[in-house]
Amino acid sequence: MAEPRHITLRELQRAVKRTLDEQFELPVWVSAEIAEIKVNYSGHCYLELVEKGGANGVPTAQARAMIWSSNYPRIAAAFATGTGERLTAGLHILAKALVTYHEIYGFSLQITDIDPAYTLGDMARQRQQTIQQLQQEGVWEMNREICAPAAMQRIAVVSSAQAAGFRDFCKELEQSPYRFRITLFDAFVQGAEAENSIIDALGRIVGQQEEFDAVALIRGGGSASDLNCFNAYRLCAHVAQFPLPVLTGIGHDKDTSIADMVAFAALKTPTAVAGWLVERSGQLCTALDTAALRLAETTRSRTHAAALELEKRRGDLRHLTGERFAREKMRLAQQSGRPADVARELLAHQGLRLDNAAEIIAAHSPERLLQLGFALLRSGGRALTSAAQIQAGDEVEIRLADGSLNATINHTTLWQKKNRPTKKR
Repeated sequence: MAEPRHITLRELQRAVKRTLDEQFELPVWVSAEIAEIKVNYSGHCYLELVEKGGANGVPTAQARAMIWSSNYPRIAAAFATGTGERLTAGLHILAKALVTYHEIYGFSLQITDIDPAYTLGDMARQRQQTIQQLQQEGVWEMNREICAPAAMQRIAVVSSAQAAGFRDFCKELEQSPYRFRITLFDAFVQGAEAENSIIDALGRIVGQQEEFDAVALIRGGGSASDLNCFNAYRLCAHVAQFPLPVLTGIGHDKDTSIADMVAFAALKTPTAVAGWLVERSGQLCTALDTAALRLAETTRSRTHAAALELEKRRGDLRHLTGERFAREKMRLAQQSGRPADVARELLAHQGLRLDNAAEIIAAHSPERLLQLGFALLRSGGRALTSAAQIQAGDEVEIRLADGSLNATINHTTLWQKKNRPTKKR
């Protein structure tokens, strides 16, 4: 059986190389993201380029690239001048490159130039996308709308412990006449780990947020690339939604980061943040002093007005008392001759009442009734008021106006309804 037709691996590699050399004889402009970048001791720069796709950012293409030491200083300097950034991982670049293929090392790109305008436009585009996303999510104004305390004296500081900006911040507060309590939450504030480190520090502050009045996110000056983490969406979303007022002093004079835009107050430097805190405390003290002066003045004014009103009422009371005394004195003088007359009138009136009562009593006395022909019957020592109290054969005593009679009852008659007589035997 004949062996199948074949070529060696080296021949295949050479065929690929010839094809690529023929197809890409001239340099091409390639857009990609820098995944890794290293400059070795000889001055050559080695990069790993990727293109990401989808929401999860998984690379869909990847290639090695290099910039020879003869070109790297020029390219790096031009890029930094044009963008304000150093060539670093995470940046999108538009690179002019020769397509190369090596039988051992495989496919790679030899970069001869980089267009700073493309990276600058991409950074601006990403920045605008971050701003729009925060606004669409409704968190853009959240931190600035926090009701902050009038005096912020318990400050959680997110900074590097070794940063000069942190030392300047503390020194400015120590020189003020007010007392501040500073708690440092150490974090990286530049480099690839800065974003995650700052987010972690903010998370630790949230766990004890009741102990603080505000958060100071500070660092000293640096290049635009050093400060690029403060434009990252995740970090800015944390700052925007943070439950305490966030004060930024990121140490740049030209540009304003997105973290500055969403923070409660944005100052240029750590020293400026400290000065802002001191000024706010001073404003509160001034307001308190002014309020105390107003309170004292109001108290004096109202006390004086009350004293005048009291004196006026005392005068009115003396005047009214004098008039009332004079009227009563005159009334008593007018009535001083009347008591005897009044007494006599009263006695005469009472005498008439007594006479009338005596006449009424006399008219209803038993003797008067007996004289009118009525009689009083008694039996057994008691007065009879009903025919039912006696029976036929009983003896009764009949008392008249001028004497008494004894009699025996023959029969009795009881008067019932409709005056019908009923005999009782």
